[in-house]
Amino acid sequence: MSAGNTGKQRAAEAALEFVAPDSIVGVGTGSTVDLFIDALAARRQPVRGAVSSSEASTRRLRAHGIEVLDLNAVGTLEVYVDGADEATRHRHLIKGGGGALTREKIVAAASRRFVCIVDRSKLVDVLGRFPLPVEVIPMARSYVARVLVTRGGQPVWREHFITDNGNQVLDVHGLDLTDPVATERDLNQVAGVVAVGLFAVRPADLLLVGDAQGVTRL
Repeated sequence: MSAGNTGKQRAAEAALEFVAPDSIVGVGTGSTVDLFIDALAARRQPVRGAVSSSEASTRRLRAHGIEVLDLNAVGTLEVYVDGADEATRHRHLIKGGGGALTREKIVAAASRRFVCIVDRSKLVDVLGRFPLPVEVIPMARSYVARVLVTRGGQPVWREHFITDNGNQVLDVHGLDLTDPVATERDLNQVAGVVAVGLFAVRPADLLLVGDAQGVTRL
């Protein structure tokens, strides 16, 4: 197993500590979350069910026999576990490389605690090396792209990709993300933007960073 995969596995397993038996857990999307789902299914104390942020995670949960529940029916969740494409020590994140950013943001907002699991390669001093995903209503794609250019970004349409919500994604390179809270609030106001892949207004409550030596908690 590579160092990155070892880090992902360790972070995923460490998150089990924060999931109570017979509870309903919010589950994110991505390769590290896949490892978390596998570990959750293998645990002796089962959960009552999960609220999933994507169709891909829903399929994996159901394949393990874990019931997937509608967020509208369960109310506030105790914990949400998800990965990130980038994370800082302030627990600000870029998410959405897999295109599930809107549902991820909803489940995170509906949870009392957001536990983010990453390998050490995802930890950065300043966000922005990874392009920022922005989910947009299809008819607004060109308009939003023009606005992003005025903000200093270089948007690239993620062609041949449709989100689970039927929308499109712009991956934005070159943005100044030294103040991710202000940038997230600004871009959220652009007409046609559904969600921005910055998780800074509501950051992770706990960041579990895995590597070959173990897991660091931030």
